[in-house]
Amino acid sequence: MRITHLGHACLLVEARGQRILVDPGAFSPGVVDLTGLDVILVTHQHADHIDLQRLPALVEINPQARLYAEPEAAAAMEKAGIGAECTAAGKVLTFGRVEVTPVGQMHALINEALPRVGNLGVVMRAEGEPSLFHPGDAYDAEPGEIDILALPLNAPWTASRDTIGFAQRISPRICVPIHDALLSVIGRQLYLSQVKSFGPDGMQVHDLSDGTAADFT
Repeated sequence: MRITHLGHACLLVEARGQRILVDPGAFSPGVVDLTGLDVILVTHQHADHIDLQRLPALVEINPQARLYAEPEAAAAMEKAGIGAECTAAGKVLTFGRVEVTPVGQMHALINEALPRVGNLGVVMRAEGEPSLFHPGDAYDAEPGEIDILALPLNAPWTASRDTIGFAQRISPRICVPIHDALLSVIGRQLYLSQVKSFGPDGMQVHDLSDGTAADFT
């Protein structure tokens, strides 16, 4: 499995011949140039996870790509003229030899004044490959045993203690920090140091913020 962090919440996952893009949002500028995609997955409707302005261009250069989105996100995409199939919690999707299982239900609470929206994280599994969990914007899903956790570092809906508690609960072998666009360089290093210091024993932190693909097979 090769993983590339394309900014903020966006990951390109290459496994068993599949190129799967997760959450190509407005804070991930390089995604419009990607080609050869097999699947595009969207965890929820917020603009930092799905950029409705740029997505049509991405679809145009990847006509073979299948689009799947959390139902409310799929509805928003439909209004923008972008067709996508809906995901459902626990309903396994199969792409070649890769299985993707949506997990969760709702976006984490941001503020009592803001309505919560749907959120479905995704778990990827393939024989001979490590498992990967991208939670979207929530820490309450139950993905099962996971090798690699895409760990949101910072957001209006969480605190550092919650991030670390989530990592401890999932207890992966490896974490890949994501959801970091709101952090300064100094702030990002602080969050990373706390994850490394207070995260689960033995968890390796692989910082892919430079956009270089890393092989975890």
